[in-house]
Amino acid sequence: MASASALAIEVHGHSWILRARQGRSSAEVTGDADTLAAILDGRRPGLKAFLDGHIHVRGSLALAVQLETAFGNGHRHRRSPRADRIRAGGVDTFYLEAGTGTPILLLHGLGGTNVSFLPTLWDLSTDHHVIAPDLPGHGDSGKPIRRYDASFYGDWVVALLNTLGLDRVHLVGNSLGARVALEVAMKAPERVDRLVLLAAAPIVHRLRQLVPLVRLLRPELAAIPIPMLRAEALFALRGLFAKPSRMPDEWLEAAADEFVRVFRDPGARVAFFSSLREIYLEEPHGDLGYWNRLQSVSAPALFVWGDHDPLVPPAHGRAIAAALPHSRSVVLKDCGHVPQYELPEATNRLIRDFLDPKPLH
Repeated sequence: MASASALAIEVHGHSWILRARQGRSSAEVTGDADTLAAILDGRRPGLKAFLDGHIHVRGSLALAVQLETAFGNGHRHRRSPRADRIRAGGVDTFYLEAGTGTPILLLHGLGGTNVSFLPTLWDLSTDHHVIAPDLPGHGDSGKPIRRYDASFYGDWVVALLNTLGLDRVHLVGNSLGARVALEVAMKAPERVDRLVLLAAAPIVHRLRQLVPLVRLLRPELAAIPIPMLRAEALFALRGLFAKPSRMPDEWLEAAADEFVRVFRDPGARVAFFSSLREIYLEEPHGDLGYWNRLQSVSAPALFVWGDHDPLVPPAHGRAIAAALPHSRSVVLKDCGHVPQYELPEATNRLIRDFLDPKPLH
C-alpha cells in the first residue's frame, strides 16, 4: 500500500474524524469513537462499517479504504481489502484484493473505479481470493494516451493475470467491465473459468451512418478542462438506479466525490471519451464483428440485467441469449444499471450460486 503523505485525527466529543492526503487525493472518514478505534486496531473491518452505514466517507473512497492500515500502524482486519500497485501490460495498475481461495477478478464499468464493486468484494472474499483493479484510464491506475478499445482492455487483463501469477480466474464485470470480460473469454479462453456479466455494455446498431463522423472526433480534446460539479455527478449517478432511494445517501455522496476527483484528471477524461467512442465504433457484424466473435465464447456465462436499466435496452439481452444459447440470463425486477449496489444481496447470491454450483445428488 502506498502510504498517505499526511494523516490526522480530530476528536469531537464522541465522534472522530480521520483525514488523509496522498498526492492530489484526500479522504475524510467520520464515525463514533468506538467504531473508528475498533477499525484502527484491526478488531472491525472498515469496509463493512462503511457498507453498514456506521462510518461516512467524503473525498477519495479508494484512499479511505486504506486508512485503517495507515492509521492503525499496520493492523488490518483479516477481511479488509489490501491496496497495492503493479505493472501490467505497461500500465501502472492500482488494485484491491482480499480473501483466499479460488481467484475472482472484478472489472468495473466506464467512468467508475474498483470501489463500485465494494459490496461484492466484501461478500466474495469470505472464501475466495478477490482482486478488484482500476481499469487503465480509470481511478488510480495509469492513463496512457492511446485507443481504449476492447482489444486493449482484454490484453491488459491477460497481462495482469500473468503478473499476478494467476493461470485461470472467474471474471465478474459490470457494464464496460462485462464487455472486457467477454473480450478475454474470446481472446484467451484458457484463462477463464466462469463469467458473470452484470448489465453488459451494449453494441451500437443504430445510427451507424455516423461512424465516419465519430472517427474524426478526437478524445484528446477532452484534455481541455471540463468542469464537473458534484451536483451534476450526483444527478447522473442517481439516474443509474431504478430506485435511487434504496441507496444510502452516504454511498451516493462518496461515489460522487470519487467521480469528480477522478474526472479532474485530463488523462481520465481522455480515457473516458476514448472508451465511449470505441464502444460506438465497434463493428457489430462481419467475420470480425462482435456478434460473430461472441459465439466463440465457451466459458459458462451468467448475464444479469436490470429491467429498468437506462443504458442497456432489453433487446440487447435477448440478442445475447440468442448468440450464446448455453448461457444463462436473469432479469432483476426494479433494478437499474448497477445491480451489485442497488440489489447487492440478490446479485451476490446469483454470483455465488453460479460460480460455486452445488453438486447434484
